[in-house]
Amino acid sequence: MIYFDNAATTRAMPEAVEKMAHMLCEEYGNPASVSSMGLAVEKEIKKAAESIARGIHCNPDEVFFTSGGTEGDNWAIYGTAEGYKRQGRHFITTQIEHPAVKNPMKKLEEDGAEVTWLSVDRQGHISLAELEAAIRPDTVLVSVILVNNETGTVQDAAAIGKLIKEKNPQTLFHLDAVQAFGKYPIDVEKMKADLLTMSGHKIHGPKGTGMLFMRKGLKVKPLMLGGGQQRGQRPGTENGPGAAALGVAADAAFSSQKESIEAVREVKKILLDGILAMPDTQLNGDGLDAASPYVLNVTFKGLRSEVLLHALESKGIVVSAGSACDSKKKVGSPVLTAMGLPFAEIEGAVRFSFCRHNTAEEARECLKVLEELVPFLRKYNR
Repeated sequence: MIYFDNAATTRAMPEAVEKMAHMLCEEYGNPASVSSMGLAVEKEIKKAAESIARGIHCNPDEVFFTSGGTEGDNWAIYGTAEGYKRQGRHFITTQIEHPAVKNPMKKLEEDGAEVTWLSVDRQGHISLAELEAAIRPDTVLVSVILVNNETGTVQDAAAIGKLIKEKNPQTLFHLDAVQAFGKYPIDVEKMKADLLTMSGHKIHGPKGTGMLFMRKGLKVKPLMLGGGQQRGQRPGTENGPGAAALGVAADAAFSSQKESIEAVREVKKILLDGILAMPDTQLNGDGLDAASPYVLNVTFKGLRSEVLLHALESKGIVVSAGSACDSKKKVGSPVLTAMGLPFAEIEGAVRFSFCRHNTAEEARECLKVLEELVPFLRKYNR
């Protein structure tokens, strides 16, 4: 099998699975307990926080473990809305966000808040001029996806963060880094980010794990009430096995990040060059050098993406028709729509997404299958 759907989820690395299994069966104490077993788990959680903090250039006590990207995004948005409601009720985000940001923002609108939805250009970039014009004295949060999950478009986080803090230093800046963490250099200081979310299963960690970076001193409120775990911010018995396994996956991602980016870029280049050499195909989003090497979105004109998806799967190749979180809905991609693509181009869009374990040989094999399937399917699609 050739698995090119790594933006949806990744295979858990054996070392992370082993760490999790060991802690579930051997070091299974409650980290809130003063017993030796509890203290051992607490030590593992701190070690994982230190690994993550090194990778994004923050302090370990600014790392809060979550159940994944969706919880982290919701916490960043609702927690800010509640904690800063006296400052204002104006929020800014983009038209190409993941539903984990888009839907909480829509709920805030329903509850009386005002949300500005920034437009994007044909490559999926926001306009800094539009952002600057949108920031007001009562703007409490700007939330931007760092690497888009459908197209791989990368926003200029450092420029965005600088602009926000110059226009209104009180406005918080949140980055959805689910598709960027461990795959793109992140420095929360240089980016001037106040909040940042990630998800473990996107970096070969276990599902049900994630992290919210929250800058020290913020008034962001917790989503839930209960015990005083995670410095009073996230109640409930801490998931020691999940956090420890996430730390292992983060360590591996950061230690090989530079080499992995180059290797994955070569895989993407082979596939992209070959696809664009085929008739009636187009790249959606930025070119090879500007976009994330981990995500490739292309349109096969005259085909419906789900038809090609199933045909590829019959040949042992797994890809996606847009976001895995939206692909079962019978509507055109909101991301590609926001980028200005007509429906005729959207309905043939396919996402190939890679990981550090994919190879050039897999890309060539996939290309060979595409060169056989696409003309055949087009013949019977008319």
